[in-house]
Amino acid sequence: MTPPSNTVLHNLATQLRIDSVRSTTEAGSGHPTTCLSAADILAVLFFDELRFDPMDPQHPEADRFVLSKGHAAPILYAAWAAAGAFPREAVMDLRKITSDLEGHPTPRLPFVDVATGSLGQGLAAGVGIALNARRIGSDYRAYVMLGDGESAEGSVWEAAQVAANHNLDNLCAITDVNAFGQSRATQFAHDVEAFATRYRAFGWHAIVIDGHDIAEIRTALADARGMRGRPTMIVAKTLKGKGCSIFEDKDNWHGKPLKKGAEADAAIAELDAQIIPTSDPAPVIAKPATRRSEGALPDFVAAMPAPAYKKDDLVATREAYGTALASLGALDHRIVALDADVKNSTFSDRFEKVFPERFYQTFIAEQAMIGAAMGLASRGAIAFPSSFACFLERGADFIRMAGISMLNIKLCGSHAGISIGEDGPSQMALEDLAMARAVPNCTVLYPSDAVCAERMVALAAATPGPVYIRSSRPKTPILYSTSEQFPAGGSKILRQSDKDVATVVGAGVTLFEALKAYGLLAKDGIAIRVVDAYSIQPIDRSGLIAAGKASNGWIITVEDHYAQGGLGDAVSEAVWDQGFTVQRLAVREIPRSGGPEELLDRYGISAASIAKAVKARTKH
Repeated sequence: MTPPSNTVLHNLATQLRIDSVRSTTEAGSGHPTTCLSAADILAVLFFDELRFDPMDPQHPEADRFVLSKGHAAPILYAAWAAAGAFPREAVMDLRKITSDLEGHPTPRLPFVDVATGSLGQGLAAGVGIALNARRIGSDYRAYVMLGDGESAEGSVWEAAQVAANHNLDNLCAITDVNAFGQSRATQFAHDVEAFATRYRAFGWHAIVIDGHDIAEIRTALADARGMRGRPTMIVAKTLKGKGCSIFEDKDNWHGKPLKKGAEADAAIAELDAQIIPTSDPAPVIAKPATRRSEGALPDFVAAMPAPAYKKDDLVATREAYGTALASLGALDHRIVALDADVKNSTFSDRFEKVFPERFYQTFIAEQAMIGAAMGLASRGAIAFPSSFACFLERGADFIRMAGISMLNIKLCGSHAGISIGEDGPSQMALEDLAMARAVPNCTVLYPSDAVCAERMVALAAATPGPVYIRSSRPKTPILYSTSEQFPAGGSKILRQSDKDVATVVGAGVTLFEALKAYGLLAKDGIAIRVVDAYSIQPIDRSGLIAAGKASNGWIITVEDHYAQGGLGDAVSEAVWDQGFTVQRLAVREIPRSGGPEELLDRYGISAASIAKAVKARTKH
């Protein structure tokens, strides 16, 4: 194919600018100036560099583009329209409730891999997308466009380190240095060398260009394509609002569309005048290689080997997670694992020992780990990033965006709650269930024994969308036979009678406290029902209602978590319309260091605390 001329690419960039102004003006909101600064780069990328099929955006061999500065969504939509993915006039539906052309990109659109707009996340996703190319043996390349303002985010530099450490020469990022943020000039303004110096220090190949010079953009992208052993950062000096004198290179225009009428008409006329008459042929988009399929997914729940535990074993659920992950990896090559330097505590190193080529280390960079998992999942992998639960909370915004992206990531947070003991409150995740439950369509699983934990890993792989598994540090007894099954949205009744005065619902370590409380109360002739709520979201509404009705409408929840947003709230929401009393035992103050048993007792979630709560009410 004959490459397009610079004149043709210039005209396409001008068209993208016009459509960005038109669509944001029609919407009455949006960010036209940040679109205009990026127009020349996107024109070259889409019509001279990327290999993709506009009619098949999810082609597995296609090059990928992530717009990390997601507020520039209008020009992304304009580029895909210009490529033929949908009619050009459809860009005028920007931000309408009836349109998928949202204010910031989401995967409701087939050409968007990950939702962006929460700044600082796109580069980490690009890392995962590039890693996935290695996983499937593809030569597709990953491209990411960042803004200079978002480059103040620490997550950008976490991702930069990970990309260099993995020698991702199939990753090319572009920083659009237009010098203005929302409220003022960015920290380096137009000092492009400041960016280049930093990326070089992080081990990247860095190129400085004029981001409005078509020839320089083309040369830089060719340079990046030929780079081996290192990722490339193209640092492009641009002008915010380029092409429209009303706001070109001016402050205080961020997120401000032009007014309909004379203001917008004058800007569009000014842009129209920049189109150069030419008879040069229109560009022909390079198509990706022949489509390859990874085949159908196995039935992970049915195919997973049965756990191999004996009745008297004591096994931490975090250890069972690692064992199950290694078993799961043998079932399908789409299973991948990511770690942030705690693999020997989460036991994900058991997966690494068997499948090192599918195990990705980010070191102590949880945001980059979750972001890379998002990128991997967007390209077909089933990603299991794991760390201590408290450290996953550092990546809460990434988890939130993974939910918006509807991505197939399976997080495992270990060492949760006060039961970890002496390490103290900084290490005790007591908010993680609330965080995960707040993510729409996120399945939340909390196994209590090793058998359940192994089954939960298989269930997570089989469940579409994000999943959070909470695992525990203490070794716990085996509760279940190795043939037991644990469907999502289910629960298990471990103790019951026709004389139960209350139902005690536990999960994880508190389930064992509930079982101990059952024994303590039985000595006094008091019977309670004990329920294992291993599936916290979705929760077993029908099972809880049945248990509540069988126990005088009294449910006690006990959780190694703060009172807000965890098991107690999940149960209360499930049975709210039944007239039950739901009494919640939870950690209600910032804990301190101590032994696990004494901490459980001090903060009111021990067997003695449960027994005390039951006796206090049964006296009346």
